Amino acid sequence: MGIHRLNHAVLFVRDVERSVAFYRDVLGFQPVPMTPDGFTGAAFLQAPGSTNDHDLGLFEIGAAAGPSEAGRRTVGLYHLAWEVDTLDELAVTAERLTSAGALVGSSDHGTTKSLYGRDPDGLEFEIVWLVPADRLDAAALAARTRIGRLDLARERQRYGGQTRGGVGVSVPA
Repeated sequence: MGIHRLNHAVLFVRDVERSVAFYRDVLGFQPVPMTPDGFTGAAFLQAPGSTNDHDLGLFEIGAAAGPSEAGRRTVGLYHLAWEVDTLDELAVTAERLTSAGALVGSSDHGTTKSLYGRDPDGLEFEIVWLVPADRLDAAALAARTRIGRLDLARERQRYGGQTRGGVGVSVPA
């Protein structure tokens, strides 16, 4: 049996308390009390609705740390993507990211509808809703080869705001 999903991600951040506040207040992550005794500068968080032990680890490296140069001058991770269950949740997330000054873009990838944000350290992430496999049509599948402008209101009208997303399945069964 091979790898079948990402269990958690760990990020190096300048200020762990600031990052915890962002992921908690903007994205709804909840701190998990599992930092080893006597260890400072680390936090572990669980995504809303997750049954995982933790989904995100944060390790503080200090205010003097420079920005990530991954993708500009060095190799490295571009972004992580987290799923939401409904387009209504995606819309609420867009509002929260906008209010926090953290929304940097949105895209329609045909089978996925995506928001892009940056955390306080400038690390980019994606929040995505996947079109359910039973709702995929030829147009959605063909659109996977391009990046279009996301019209969230139109997508909510097309699929329904409360329709559960594909939950990791973006290709027909």
